[in-house]
Order: sequence, then structure tokens, then C-alpha cells
Amino acid sequence: MTDTPEAPPKPKSHGRLSISASLKPRDLMERQRVRGAWCAKIITLFPDAFPGTLGLSLTGKALDMGLWALDTIDLRGFGEGKHRNVDDNPAGGGAGMVLRADVVARALDHAAIGTPRDRARWPIVFLSPRGRPFTQARAQAWAGAEGLTMLCGRFEGVDQRVIDAYGIEEVSLGDFVMTGGEIAAQAMIDATVRLLPGVLGNQASTEEESFSDGLLEHPQYTRPAEWQGLEIPAVLQSGHHGEIAKWRREQAERLTQERRPDLWAAHLARGGKPS
Repeated sequence: MTDTPEAPPKPKSHGRLSISASLKPRDLMERQRVRGAWCAKIITLFPDAFPGTLGLSLTGKALDMGLWALDTIDLRGFGEGKHRNVDDNPAGGGAGMVLRADVVARALDHAAIGTPRDRARWPIVFLSPRGRPFTQARAQAWAGAEGLTMLCGRFEGVDQRVIDAYGIEEVSLGDFVMTGGEIAAQAMIDATVRLLPGVLGNQASTEEESFSDGLLEHPQYTRPAEWQGLEIPAVLQSGHHGEIAKWRREQAERLTQERRPDLWAAHLARGGKPS
């Protein structure tokens, strides 16, 4: 017989908290969250891994400004017994351990408080090497939602029953295996948050980069005009915007054909034509 789980820990919030009236004095160092800001809720055994690199540079500045929010939820707090066990042996035998459905479900229920049930408005994602590949299109879809909940896996994975019962979307960072989902979660959140209004400051930056139109990005150059005998292509210094755009398009197509024939084939299938 297991002990009755104690009340789950409060999620650890990063960024600004929504402003509300209170009779209690507030900590002067407490940050404010812009109400309605896009939010990522991360269920993890290692909440101290966040915000990590998300707290740096433009994403970190946007987090501090309240343009988006990050809540980490410690999965251990929903574990079984006095030792807060979160995993058990695989059914049917085998190596490793599997995260329990009942433990994960309690964490998901906690994360769902105050979020929409519509998965288009609030996706629930499990970081898994067997999931569908993460793409720029998926980042754009997530940026158009109100937020999302991410479950960072560990060990041999998660009991399939909770994945099926909660309609969880399995997404992979790539065709390789990591020790956990925390690094993958940070990468996907970074790709998503930078698409939110106001984060980059220059919307054209996201429109011209790799994958925005199904092609890899063209090469970039900057001063000095000559470095170790290598010069910036003359067309980029011509001031002729039409020729510059044509050159960049040709370079993007060349690189895509050479390095990503899969993307090039998909580009052609969508009706794209070489320049």
C-alpha cells in the first residue's frame, strides 16, 4: 500500500507574473508577467535545468519583459510513496525504467489548470526520439497557440496509456537519442519564442531565414569587404536590390539542392520552381 501523495509543489515561474490586487506586501524583486502572454509549461525531473539558455540574449530579455512566460513543474512532486517514485519496470521485461501513467497524469492535470482543452490552442507535447520531426512549420503553429505543455522524458520513456488518454503529441528533435528531454525542450521553445511578436524586433529576420519558405538560407557576409584575400560578392555591394534578391534566391536554391535534397523535393512538390 502506498502513502497518499502530499499536495503537489507549486510550479516555478520564470519571467513576469500577472498583476493582481493583494492585501499582502509584495516582494520588491518579484517580476511581473504580462497577462495573456504565451506560456510554456515544462514537466521535468530537473526543473533547475530551466531557463538555461532560454534566459539569455533575446529570449531571456523577452522573458524578463513578460513577452512570454516559463513555468517548470517538478514531476517528482507527483510521485508515489515517501520516496516519490515516478517510474517502474517495463511490462514484459527489458532494460531501464518507464515513467508511470498515474504519476504523469497527476502532473498533466496540474499543468492543465487554467489552460484551454483545445489542443490547437494549447498543445501537449512529449519529447521523444520516435515522435514526428520538429520543423519550422511546427514552431510557427506553436507560436500561434496560447502556450503549450511539454513533458520531458527520462529513462525508457512514458507509459503509452497516458500518451493515448491525454492526446499527447510526440515530437522529436532529430534522429538521435538523448538522456532526457530538457535540452530538446529548450531548443524547441527557443525556435518558437523567437517567432512571437516583439521578441526579435525585426519581423523580416524570421521571414528571410532558413526554412521560412521551405529553403535553406543564403550565405551571409559583413565587413570587412576583404578578409584574407576573400571578398564579399560584388552583387551584395552593388546597391541593386533586385539583383541582390535574385542572387540570394539562387544561393538558397543551390544550398538546398546540395545539402537537403529532401527539402528541395518538397519545395518542387509544392509548386516551387528554380530561379
